[in-house]
Amino acid sequence: MMDYWYFFLFFVMSIVFSAGLLLFIALIRYRRRDIGDKTLPYECGVDPETPTARESYSIRFYLLTLVFIIFEVETFFLFPWAVAHDKLGLFGLVEAVLFVAILGLGYLYAWKAGALEFRRDIE
Repeated sequence: MMDYWYFFLFFVMSIVFSAGLLLFIALIRYRRRDIGDKTLPYECGVDPETPTARESYSIRFYLLTLVFIIFEVETFFLFPWAVAHDKLGLFGLVEAVLFVAILGLGYLYAWKAGALEFRRDIE
């Protein structure tokens, strides 16, 4: 165990170095003073449309985005099959069709559940 003391020393030195850098940055960083018009949103010289410049979106927007991302990941899984489809033969074709069928079932479920409809009036 004495042969590995330098690993412990390296660990301690990295912690000390990281803490030292954080302390140094905390001492020299710019401290912003929120006085005057600095906290107001700026939109090219005109008054902002919303008072806080933050508009809330319906949760359905995020759910629709998540469903879109899930089905976009399908391309990442189908790309290797498309590159090597001639070497995989019938087994690869059956696996790809099964994969797309499972995704199709998920798409149908999301469609029937109403996850693909973005309605602003329903919160």
